Amino acid sequence: MYDALVIGAGQAGLAAGYYLQRSGLTFVIVDAASSVGESWRKRYDSLRLFTPRMYDGLPGMPLGGNENDLPSKDEIADYFESYAKQMHLPIKLNCLISRLSKQDEVYYAETNDEIIEARNIIVATGPFQTPNVPSFAKSLSESVIQLHSSEYRNSSQLLPGTTVVVGGGNSGAQIAVELAADEQQMVYISIARNITFRPLHIMKRSIFWYFEKLGILRASADRMVGKWLRNQPEYVYGYALKELMTQGKVNMRPRAINAIDDRILYEDGSETRIDNMIWATGFKRNDSWIDIHTAFDSKGEMIHERGVSPVAGLYYVGLPWQTSRGSALLGWVKYDAQKIISHVIQR
Repeated sequence: MYDALVIGAGQAGLAAGYYLQRSGLTFVIVDAASSVGESWRKRYDSLRLFTPRMYDGLPGMPLGGNENDLPSKDEIADYFESYAKQMHLPIKLNCLISRLSKQDEVYYAETNDEIIEARNIIVATGPFQTPNVPSFAKSLSESVIQLHSSEYRNSSQLLPGTTVVVGGGNSGAQIAVELAADEQQMVYISIARNITFRPLHIMKRSIFWYFEKLGILRASADRMVGKWLRNQPEYVYGYALKELMTQGKVNMRPRAINAIDDRILYEDGSETRIDNMIWATGFKRNDSWIDIHTAFDSKGEMIHERGVSPVAGLYYVGLPWQTSRGSALLGWVKYDAQKIISHVIQR
């Protein structure tokens, strides 16, 4: 039996593993992927983080390279693999947990080939689990290529013609910018509300340098500043998309509300005939494998106080807004991880 089982070998799980390694507790990290960093490798080819390298490191090991540059998704995947090796973290890959239960003081994690017993569980599965695609996507013709942003790699997957990217977050913006460079594509981006653009740099410093100095990313979620930030729309960092929209190379459309055959319909009554659809509509959590009823409220939402469940020995790391805006971000998840492992040690 382990003192702790960490579920997920992404940034949250690796950060938790770093502090567990120094605690003297016995533990193991499990992940369903075949390699550490696999989820990053599977993202679209042009993906770059909007935080510079100086803010993309995990505890105990900075990310190499020019600290002011923006790393690619493959660099992050390589870094995760190197981190796991250098920190000598015990990781079991190809290990999918189908059911987590608890009896008395022991947790039982059922995997594809064994049952792992542990006294404490750290759920570090992250916010990017099940692609969130609207139900009306089923109404599109089979002739239309549909891809969620997690499935999209590059424009070679698409038919020449008209592509609509639905979603005005950073992923949707980056994909739209990439597609606009393909002369075979007419690109539209459908957004629910106006995009708020923010510069990547101010006076040659990353905007995140200012955020860090002002304490914005670590502002407590339950304090006035944190509550205000939580109600703000997601920023799109950089002005590349804004410039392309001004030039008419990316056409902005309102919220997509329905689809008929090869047409996408918008809330203002207009429509676009399409050949391709990219759903940059985010993800939703899937916690159905956690078979502990008292861990959830009547709506099926996880109950926790800053990552600590009312179920003794059950913890979370890497949830959006777990304690602050930075809770699910690569360079800031370490703060929550350290606090949660402190809880585990005290218990």
